[in-house]
Amino acid sequence: MVDVNHRLTIDDLTVEFPTRRKLFTAVDDATLTVEPGEIHGLVGESGAGKSTIGAAIMGLLDRPGRIAHGTIRLGDREISGLDQAAMQDLRGREISMIFQDPLTSLNPLFTVGEQLVETITAHLNLNAQQARRRAVDLLDRVGIPEPGRRVDQYPHQFSGGMRQRVVIALALCSEPEVIIADEPTTALDVSIQAQILDLIRELARERQVGVILITHDMGVIAETTDRVTVMYAGAIVESGPTVQILGQPQHPYTKSLIAAVPRPGLKLHRFPQISYGGRETTFKIEDLARNWPVQPATDGPLLQVQGITKRFLDKNSLIPSRRRYFTAVDDVSFDIRPGEVFGLVGESGSGKSTIARMIAGLYGMDAGRVLFDGTPIEDDVDGYRRQVQMIFQDPYSSLNPRHRVDAIVAEPALHLGVIPRAQVKDRVAELLDRVGLGAEAGLKYPHEFSGGQRQRISIARALATQPRFLICDEPTSALDVSIQAQILNILKDLQEHLGLTMLFISHDLPVVRQMCDRVGVLKDGALVEVAETAQLFGAPQHDYTKELIRLMPKTDLLSDEGLGSAAE
Repeated sequence: MVDVNHRLTIDDLTVEFPTRRKLFTAVDDATLTVEPGEIHGLVGESGAGKSTIGAAIMGLLDRPGRIAHGTIRLGDREISGLDQAAMQDLRGREISMIFQDPLTSLNPLFTVGEQLVETITAHLNLNAQQARRRAVDLLDRVGIPEPGRRVDQYPHQFSGGMRQRVVIALALCSEPEVIIADEPTTALDVSIQAQILDLIRELARERQVGVILITHDMGVIAETTDRVTVMYAGAIVESGPTVQILGQPQHPYTKSLIAAVPRPGLKLHRFPQISYGGRETTFKIEDLARNWPVQPATDGPLLQVQGITKRFLDKNSLIPSRRRYFTAVDDVSFDIRPGEVFGLVGESGSGKSTIARMIAGLYGMDAGRVLFDGTPIEDDVDGYRRQVQMIFQDPYSSLNPRHRVDAIVAEPALHLGVIPRAQVKDRVAELLDRVGLGAEAGLKYPHEFSGGQRQRISIARALATQPRFLICDEPTSALDVSIQAQILNILKDLQEHLGLTMLFISHDLPVVRQMCDRVGVLKDGALVEVAETAQLFGAPQHDYTKELIRLMPKTDLLSDEGLGSAAE
């Protein structure tokens, strides 16, 4: 029997943000209900209002945001009008939130154990010793290896995916009645994603926890949720049972959204794009490539990675023999041919981003070397940097909050001198338009954009220098499927028409299937398999690769309407 005292009800919710230029309505008359034990998916492109609804429920709207009208109720209590003290008591104890960005959710000055214990003792009747045991157990449940040791480490000692698992443990530790999960699996590989989603399903089924799952991953929606609500431009356009919404969508926007989802079993030449509401972006390669220098094809590999190894200090000591090191990358070798997209996959902490940073020259190597066009990268650092750019995983920490977006995008091009100063303004406007933001976005600051929009700014900045080699470290992890389709189409065009070479790192296997010519699989810092993409997905050889592919979210529920013309 459903416990109505824990039902979350949102009626006619409108959230507004007054600005100097105009009144912006982020959420417009939204109505939805989450029953105890129900997992309710909330989908839509970045900026649609999904996270704003979560923040309104938690009483965490950024100023000057306000609830203009409508109500939020937990059972028979209205919580949208509670004062700060009452909301502070409610948060964590009855409603918890898993935030999209783990870096902003964890205090860098305290160990993850201290932060977990503080939260547990604040909400549960446990002493410090009991709370620590519970903290270790929670870290184990969310897939942190060696939880007894890692509970005493700081957030910076964890990979992005592992930090997200710590944030999930923080949300679960107080045994809430409702969980708002804002992109909880964005930074997670498929193996940990499956573990986290199993945990969420278990909480919903056994403890009757109501869950709002905000995500752009339609495979996760298909496998996890009971009901789905689709948002566009702040308004709800369609809502209903998951099977119905994904299999037989009625609204044009929902149909376009589902058509843009990468399918693991179908290779697409181009991704269908959102065609509702005049939002379709037509990318013309000649616009971006007008002054792009064409590099002559090189004989042999463009990039050679030869036996690179990276160790990090795990435990310091004045006595060298007592120092303990962690080997993040262990004797990894591979080549990338000119014009090729080479994928790297593996669970978080497997060494993918560390390899990317060594190739980019941001980390030194303890062994091995990297050659670009036959020359060791340390022999011509300036020349190498002019030809290589990197798109980072985290769009929050990779953009300077004090600079306007046009200055951020222009900075590397000006610093490296690859574009005449007189042309920079036009090139920046062109790039922002091509990644779907519009030239006027250059006048704003990073905090005025959603997470997905910030990642598009990062991509525009990387392309501004007209690189020959692009390192993409989870370039679409923060993007909804509609914008992901735009970005991946841009990368496909650059690769196809300009011969741009890429290292493409992602935990999203369907995206890797679409983008990459060859794929390398990493496990615990070692390369366990390299193969052509079709061969890797069709007949994987290593047991770990087989397990990764088996755990991919299924897309069988999704309608195939609109895919025909895009298939190769």
